[in-house]
Amino acid sequence: MNPQLDIFGNSNPSKESRPTELGHSTITYKDSSQILTKTSGFMADYDFSINQYSGCSFGCTYCYAAFFSRNKEKMDNWGKWVDVKENALHLLRKKRKRPLIDKTIYMSSVTDPYQPIDKKLELTREILKELIDYHQVRLVIQTRASLVTRDIDLFKKFQTIQVNMTITTDDEEIRKVFEPYCPSNKVRMKAIEEVQNNGIQSCITMTPLLPVKNPEEFASDLKATGVKRYIIQPFHKERGKFVAGTRDEAQRILKNYNWGTDEYERVLNIMRKSLPQLGEGKDGFAPI
Repeated sequence: MNPQLDIFGNSNPSKESRPTELGHSTITYKDSSQILTKTSGFMADYDFSINQYSGCSFGCTYCYAAFFSRNKEKMDNWGKWVDVKENALHLLRKKRKRPLIDKTIYMSSVTDPYQPIDKKLELTREILKELIDYHQVRLVIQTRASLVTRDIDLFKKFQTIQVNMTITTDDEEIRKVFEPYCPSNKVRMKAIEEVQNNGIQSCITMTPLLPVKNPEEFASDLKATGVKRYIIQPFHKERGKFVAGTRDEAQRILKNYNWGTDEYERVLNIMRKSLPQLGEGKDGFAPI
């Protein structure tokens, strides 16, 4: 009988190294057919995306990735399950014969590479090591997790890298409704400030921008992190979708703030005055 292997190919992993439950989420381990995905649509200007996880325990109620779920049960339970691509590192190692020279990679497009399970598994960290040792990629990392600071030492070894931190509102009560399991805004700002202060090119993404109580103060707080680049994108309540759990409360907040095109444009104009390097939509997400 072959010994059981962990996600890094080590034999006889402990239960602690392969948790099946973490917080509110069920964790499963599955093989994937690929780890590098050709990009299209909004991310078409990149060569590949890397998604080492399916699902995301942050469970943002508006997340477009939820609507790619294979069945309604998974969609309705978005945030409560994560599938680990346990052969992700193996698949990337197979690319050593044809190194990814100067390829633009976005990590990640439909999950968060630094969601809580990665603190246990460190799969993202191992993928970064593989990219550093055997490839020369241009990497953009997208997260809303303070765990990203763990890998600052590795970020410094990339020739071209940018770390994006998503911060969508200035109000914690709004954040808790739309992003119920995410770190607070203050925690995220502190994390991206630390990344920036370590000489890593950083960006704050307000994507999508949720209702904002005080745009002037919000812009000032973002600028105080030292980050120089920003991306903003509207959330259209008319086209908004929500997974189960907070639909009614989310719609109430959007209605109370009259959050639509006019209000977004008003806030956008205020933010532009304080944040000159503010990109919008797809153009803002262009590869570095």
